[in-house]
Amino acid sequence: MWKPNATVAAVVERDGRFLLVEERILGQKKLNQPAGHVEHGESIIAACVRETLEETAHSFKPTALVGIYQWSPPEKPELTYLRFAFTGEITGVEAGRELDNGIEAAVWLNRDEIVTRAAEHRSPLLLACVDDYLAGKRYPLELLRDFDVAARGESA
Repeated sequence: MWKPNATVAAVVERDGRFLLVEERILGQKKLNQPAGHVEHGESIIAACVRETLEETAHSFKPTALVGIYQWSPPEKPELTYLRFAFTGEITGVEAGRELDNGIEAAVWLNRDEIVTRAAEHRSPLLLACVDDYLAGKRYPLELLRDFDVAARGESA
């Protein structure tokens, strides 16, 4: 049975620059938003907060959904990602925190710099999320309804 991979990404902008990660994948440097998979028992929003902290050492508070994206890599068409991209605010930085395995650095780049480095993009979702953010796309977090909140002991 086919199952898509649920992923999250943080689209964080400060003074015209976006928080991205440089990472090594199969020996090649790639550029992406702080992003990753939703883990079992984790809410979509909590996954985005966790991934952003693990990959950038920045504490992130999501305030809106930018979009939901479906993508299958051309080299693996049987694999599909459903990305939930959030925007929000940075609430702190953990200086000296070790970043996730494979992450080389957290960087701040403007859109032109991101476009210039297109050959390094991990996927076309990187620029799509930035462009949707710049186009003002924002959807309320209440759009996501989590029926597992009570089971995790969280409030809605």
